[in-house]
Amino acid sequence: MARKKQYDEAEVVEKAMNLFWRNGYTNTSMQMLEKEMGINKFSIYASFDSKHGLFLQCLERYKTRVRVLLEKLKNANKGIADIKQFFYDSVSSNFKDDNVKGCFITNTYNEFSEIEDQVIKEQVNSFMAELKKLIIEKLKMDKTKDEDTIIREANYLLLAKHGLAAASRVNTKQEIEDYIEMTFKNL
Repeated sequence: MARKKQYDEAEVVEKAMNLFWRNGYTNTSMQMLEKEMGINKFSIYASFDSKHGLFLQCLERYKTRVRVLLEKLKNANKGIADIKQFFYDSVSSNFKDDNVKGCFITNTYNEFSEIEDQVIKEQVNSFMAELKKLIIEKLKMDKTKDEDTIIREANYLLLAKHGLAAASRVNTKQEIEDYIEMTFKNL
């Protein structure tokens, strides 16, 4: 008979996600995970198979958290103003309690850009593709824009979102707000 888990899996995944978010995948050791999660490595392996498996669960947890913002963007109807609000919404939590970490997806995207890990790259790329699709939908609300302009602006905004996520790790709230305002002033 299998032993009953002595921990809440969602809670330990949240703790692991925050650790990976702060340190990255490579710089997070199993010992750090054990300490942060409050469980031993045997429990980690039993529940998640590996550090990699745990990291994939953390990515899923983060995407679930961000899904609320994506749904808000998807259901909005003000075009570029909605994209701008998404930018503000996506960084607003970074400035609570000086807990500045940037975007977990962008951090992962940057860390794994030179690491051959197809599973993680697919996770990140599908998220980015979904975001780009939503941005394109909102840009199309402006009937004066042609298809080429919409694609160029969508690419610009997706790259600006990457930059914003990276900058939110180190810049002040005012600097981030100025960045957002200037990004949308350029459209």
